[in-house]
Amino acid sequence: MVAVRSLLFQAFFWIWSTLINLAYIPALLLDRKVVLNGQEIWARVSLWGLKWIAGLDYEVRGRENIPAGPVMIAAKHLSMWETLAAHVLVHHPATVMKRQLLWIPGYGWYSRKAKMIVIDRDAGAGAIRTMIGAAKARLAEGRPIVIFPEGTRRELGTPVDYKPGVAALYTMLDIPCVPMAHNSSLYWPRRGFLRKPGKIIVEFLPAIMPGLKRPAFMAELEKRTEDAVARLLKEGDYQAA
Repeated sequence: MVAVRSLLFQAFFWIWSTLINLAYIPALLLDRKVVLNGQEIWARVSLWGLKWIAGLDYEVRGRENIPAGPVMIAAKHLSMWETLAAHVLVHHPATVMKRQLLWIPGYGWYSRKAKMIVIDRDAGAGAIRTMIGAAKARLAEGRPIVIFPEGTRRELGTPVDYKPGVAALYTMLDIPCVPMAHNSSLYWPRRGFLRKPGKIIVEFLPAIMPGLKRPAFMAELEKRTEDAVARLLKEGDYQAA
């Protein structure tokens, strides 16, 4: 039954994604907010389908830990789910993403129009400068920054690998950083098509306020995030079994 529901959701997701991508092509010529609103609609309907077709819902804790004003959300990256859900969890996020994602038809077009923060990992130190400049511009528009500190989805059990980009944003932007922990990979694995029924738990942790040195910030971000992820994975184990 789980396999059948997963396949049905996958069909729904691709059909819905194709339809909204085609419908929003004219938005590429309109104001950026039209595309940002379209991305939120795409995510909300996709998550609705995930709940009612595959039986997979989500719960958000700790929204009160997100301070008003400029902020960076540093999210653990375990599956595609949080990439999708980011458009719903925070309003009009400016997500840090690798340049190769712009090559994806549809997704890449709208990410470019939405002015996501694109990083070219082959550009060396210049990539960090470009990322900082783009992040400052998005903050000036009142948009929160979302970054996946490890840069790519991580398999459970593999060593953590927090990249220096998140520390560069924290120190150069001088804004609070809110770690975001979750247990999405219990239900939406990094590989494969199965979407297990249950409830993904997302937790926004207390903000790391600006002012720490880079090594201290990185140590604090990793400890807070990984401790919370481990706790949420244990909490979700009984549902995903």
